[in-house]
Amino acid sequence: MQRKAQAILNALACPEGELSLLLVDDDNIARLNAMYLNHQGPTNVISFPMREGAHGDIHPELLGDVVISIDTCARESREAGMSAEERFDELLVHGILHLFGYDHIHSEDEAAVMEAKSRELAALIKEL
Repeated sequence: MQRKAQAILNALACPEGELSLLLVDDDNIARLNAMYLNHQGPTNVISFPMREGAHGDIHPELLGDVVISIDTCARESREAGMSAEERFDELLVHGILHLFGYDHIHSEDEAAVMEAKSRELAALIKEL
């Protein structure tokens, strides 16, 4: 996981960036989802960027936190007919891209940009 995360940061021109990665179950991610995003139930990945807001530039190397539900990852991988590792890699890339301000919710154009970058980075870390 560390090598893959570092390769993603290198590709995003932020080799010195720091992030935390938390692997949780569905109950824990559902709690975070409700508490911070006002959404009910589990989700696959939540990102908490630290470079946003009024004081986001104090420590620009601190990127934020990525929380991945291993339960949802396993379920989604089975449903998609892919390995759990492949799905995990997709979620890792997705979460890290959110730390860099990529967005897929507010605009179709931004979603397309994020999807293209996701594919590029997933291909990069596939062999690690």
